Amino acid sequence: MLKRILDIIFSISLLIALLPLFLIIIFLINLETKGGAFYTQIRVGKFNANFKIIKFRSMYAGADLKGYLTVGDKDARITKVGYFLRKYKLDELPQLINILKGEMSFVGPRPEVRQFIELLDKDQLEMLSVRPGLTDFASLKYVNESEILKESDDPVRKYIEDILPEKVRLGIDYIKRSNLYLDIKLVFMTIYQIAIK
Repeated sequence: MLKRILDIIFSISLLIALLPLFLIIIFLINLETKGGAFYTQIRVGKFNANFKIIKFRSMYAGADLKGYLTVGDKDARITKVGYFLRKYKLDELPQLINILKGEMSFVGPRPEVRQFIELLDKDQLEMLSVRPGLTDFASLKYVNESEILKESDDPVRKYIEDILPEKVRLGIDYIKRSNLYLDIKLVFMTIYQIAIK
């Protein structure tokens, strides 16, 4: 209950404080390409329920239909503004709305698409016992995930066979160790890691 209350308080506070930045990002996205500033995608949340994750659009409109997932800096579908947003994780900021709505939390296993969830076994599905988050152990370990994927000849296979199982393991590890102190620590570690990129 305390975690949910803090999620509400901080998501509202940050949405208000970051409103000028939101407006600048929206302007820059629309200045470069047509298609709107926001992008939504179905992800899987707590109790295996679908929800629409909200991001700033970092690809050309409709580009997500032309490939399974991004393959790093060589992905021609990403706009110039999009590269910048992704580098500093600014494309994730609209997920404050998901947090306010109760679909996500600040800290928790990152939400996956349904296609990847269907590959998990019963034990791995434990990661769906909590709200997904903006950050967790896996977010820190794979902060340069796109760099890893772009080096692979088959990035989808690389993700499914190597990265996904480790993300799930780290997500379940977080669930078992979860407490307020750990959440605060992970938030500040994430901010630091983004800042030094």
